[in-house]
Amino acid sequence: MPTATSIDKVKLPSPIPVTQTRFRAPKKNIPQTKQARDELLSHIRAYNERVAPVAPMPLGEIEVHARKILEETGTPDLYLHYTAVLLNNEMWSETLATIPYERRLLLMPKCLRVEDKCPAPFDEFGLLCKQCGLCTIEDFQNEAERLGYAVLVAEGSAVVMSLIQTGKIEAIVGISCLPVLERTFPYVEAAAIPSVAVPLLQDDCIDTTVDIDWVWDVIHLTSEDKTRRLNLNDLQQNVRDWFTLEDLENVMGVPEGVAERIGRDWLSRDGKRWRPFLTVAAFQALRKDRDKPVPEDIRKIAVAVECFHKASLIHDDIQDEDTVRYGRPTMHEEHGVAVAINVGDLLIGEGYRLIAECQAPEATKAQMLKVAAQGQRQLCRGQGEELNWAKNPKPLNHKQVLEIHRFKTSPAFEVALKLGAAYSGSLNEVEEVIETYSENLGVAYQIRDDMDDLSADALTDTAVSFRPNVLLALAREKSSADDRALMEAMWNCELHPGSNDFRKIREIAHSSGADERCLTLLEMYKEAAVRSLVEVDNENLKGLLRRVLGKIFNELEIKGWCSEYEIKNGVRDESAPVDVVTA
Repeated sequence: MPTATSIDKVKLPSPIPVTQTRFRAPKKNIPQTKQARDELLSHIRAYNERVAPVAPMPLGEIEVHARKILEETGTPDLYLHYTAVLLNNEMWSETLATIPYERRLLLMPKCLRVEDKCPAPFDEFGLLCKQCGLCTIEDFQNEAERLGYAVLVAEGSAVVMSLIQTGKIEAIVGISCLPVLERTFPYVEAAAIPSVAVPLLQDDCIDTTVDIDWVWDVIHLTSEDKTRRLNLNDLQQNVRDWFTLEDLENVMGVPEGVAERIGRDWLSRDGKRWRPFLTVAAFQALRKDRDKPVPEDIRKIAVAVECFHKASLIHDDIQDEDTVRYGRPTMHEEHGVAVAINVGDLLIGEGYRLIAECQAPEATKAQMLKVAAQGQRQLCRGQGEELNWAKNPKPLNHKQVLEIHRFKTSPAFEVALKLGAAYSGSLNEVEEVIETYSENLGVAYQIRDDMDDLSADALTDTAVSFRPNVLLALAREKSSADDRALMEAMWNCELHPGSNDFRKIREIAHSSGADERCLTLLEMYKEAAVRSLVEVDNENLKGLLRRVLGKIFNELEIKGWCSEYEIKNGVRDESAPVDVVTA
């Protein structure tokens, strides 16, 4: 278990507004999930590139184009106005990117505040934020003003038009509900001023929410970021395509012997490929010749990163006595422990071989090999702490669990990013920020996994009882005296996986508010990862890593929990059917 000294070093990121973690379903005229909204936006971007409509454009004409998009994609007419807003954004986004931050206005609605608790007064220009930390207004305002924006928290076209007429404002970034956007559009169109809008997810004018990652991206939009038009979905799919058996043979050579064939089969199995994706993303952000194809060496390095990751999974499954991975038997279940250990060791060797074979300067290769070795050492130290706990299990508080996650999960993300940066020749300039970013990304990713381990469809997973888990630590800390005995028994590994006790533990996690605290921690670490990029001079790296973070967590699900937040917030009846909602 981590020592008292190491635990004292755990510093949680600064708190974020609680409204960022509250789940509220979007209104019906906005696609219900983040995935659906992203898919529609991808179609709109493709249409914009193909048809090239020119702004400024009257609302009626924008709606004509929007109807064509709806028809092409089979999207219901219900989303007409939402689609029109997104299309207008695409027409203006490149122009907005060229306008200096200090010539832009960020316009926010007062309904983003927590109305019954907000201490902020109003003047003739709008709300005067008191920086109380209760809502997202504070974060958006502070970051926008740091960049140089003028910021208003107000509705009403008169104030906006008067600012435009001063000649000091050349572009508007607005957050608003669809009805207000529709009413103000003619004024903005008449001024022919570039405007990009992020629609609120609700139109009820009280305690509303917004897609935080989307707002963050628009606020930071700049022509200095040459990767802003890089399609991350395409990039991720390209990386995934590198892991077919045929593609692996092209990169690694023909497998020799049984162990290599088993290893290749394991590499080609399911997985999001986040780590190799991060390697390629870091390289793309930092490379000087961005217009050229991805070098073959980067494919080798990306495959090496996945070799390291898959080897760690093989060994983890043995050590944790897990029997299922990706919905199939784990390697030691399928081939036996001895074979699995050997194949895991082989994959580690393959990773180092692929790095060593790169056609890079010797100093660069030495740097990459050192990065990989340091990451391997750190990961094993984290796993060692967890194994030490398993020999004599006892309750851990959530800070102790977070420290284990910091050692065990973050190094893989750090290695992936550093290898891409090293091959680009820029690691020395960005090494420190990558370390901070990766630490927060890794912890956030593991918190999400911890919640999944206690989800409705994972109650029979042995990992629930036999590995340190942030949600379970919080549930124990927050449990009542009546429930404490059960939580202690769980932490002492005295319960049988799959028993009704685990359903009760899940209920405790929910009723005690541990699940909400866990989601808050998740958002805190995500936000800390974004904030670590503030001082980065390279706009390409800053922008790409910010978008990568949003992509990773937008594609992940916290299974079995979101429906409960819908019920808690009054947007779903308890008797209604439950669907898994993308978090």
